[in-house]
Amino acid sequence: MLETSLLITALLFGGTVLYAFGFAAFVFTALPAESAGPLIRQAFPHFYMFVLLSASLAGVLCVTIDSFSAITLGAIAATTVLAREVIMPAVNAATDAGATARFRGLHSLSVLITLAHIVGAAVVIVRLAFIV
Repeated sequence: MLETSLLITALLFGGTVLYAFGFAAFVFTALPAESAGPLIRQAFPHFYMFVLLSASLAGVLCVTIDSFSAITLGAIAATTVLAREVIMPAVNAATDAGATARFRGLHSLSVLITLAHIVGAAVVIVRLAFIV
């Protein structure tokens, strides 16, 4: 179970980094804004589901191995639900309403949450790697 949790957490880390710094950045540089925005809007629910499922599964698998890692992964899952169900719709509504300042604030919050997820997953990887 330790190795599986470690691998799933590594997948969570890598997938989140790739999406945040690779895919999203690529879409906005490769496509015009009027195409990039709707594409990102369609992709985010899938991204959040990936984060939620991988963090939850890895967290459950390491409950008996390392409680700190399990709690960290649980926090990643919980804040992903918040990001997916509350923040993302609010970002979309702010965009649709042309509320630039509200969009910037909410978008910054979502970015900070994603960065926290990356850091949290990295901490768990290091912790689990030393248990092996």
